[in-house]
Amino acid sequence: MKQYVVDAFTEKIFTGNPAAVCVMDTWLNDQIMQSIAVENNLSETAFAVKEGAVYHLRWFTPGGEVELCGHATLATAYVITRFVEPKLKTVTFHTLSGILTVEKQDDLLVMNFPSFQLQPVPVTEQMTAALGVKPVEAYCGADMVCVLENEEQVKHVHPNQDLIRQMEGVCLHITALGNEYDCVTRSFAPKCNVAEDPVCGRGHCHVIPYWADRTGKTEFIAYQASARGGVLYCSYAGEHTVIRGRAALFAEAELFV
Repeated sequence: MKQYVVDAFTEKIFTGNPAAVCVMDTWLNDQIMQSIAVENNLSETAFAVKEGAVYHLRWFTPGGEVELCGHATLATAYVITRFVEPKLKTVTFHTLSGILTVEKQDDLLVMNFPSFQLQPVPVTEQMTAALGVKPVEAYCGADMVCVLENEEQVKHVHPNQDLIRQMEGVCLHITALGNEYDCVTRSFAPKCNVAEDPVCGRGHCHVIPYWADRTGKTEFIAYQASARGGVLYCSYAGEHTVIRGRAALFAEAELFV
């Protein structure tokens, strides 16, 4: 079986967020797909099978299947439009989060994702202990979002993974207004056995709605301030968050499963 490794939200390899992608004729059983994700040890391994005119897409972290992943969706669309169906301009995915579309526009891939609804929650001592700095605000949707005072705080957080694992939400995203970019974010997912997600599309479906509400803007150039780094071009459209990004191919492999 063919597998590709694609660095998403970047123009060059060794930056952005790597995802493994397997586009298959038929489904493997769940345990095999989970084992492949563990073996890859990347934040996501995506599996896609074409069913009629659309692709059914599933995402597995080393810790289990998740209902939404941005960078692996972008990586899968990149593989499909480059290697599987080069003439295809729009890829439609059936997922646990509903129907997702990715449109190819020159060198950008444009993803239309659902926005997460956020509810304010109290800033707790546990949050402060987990981050080493007290958040200004905190919100919870599917994931937890902690807003920090400035970009430097976001960049210099050394998180306590055990404390994050005890928090509400699947992941924890910390964010602040940026200096060069509109906002900066980092994402942690120890519940999925991912200490830090290098660039998180899912996270921006949380933080972009927050910043849109706070600033009144709808267009954002966002930066994921991880060690690898990545740029996301985001538009807020109410129930949907549009995320644009680039991708770079790192590897092709043959899996013996």
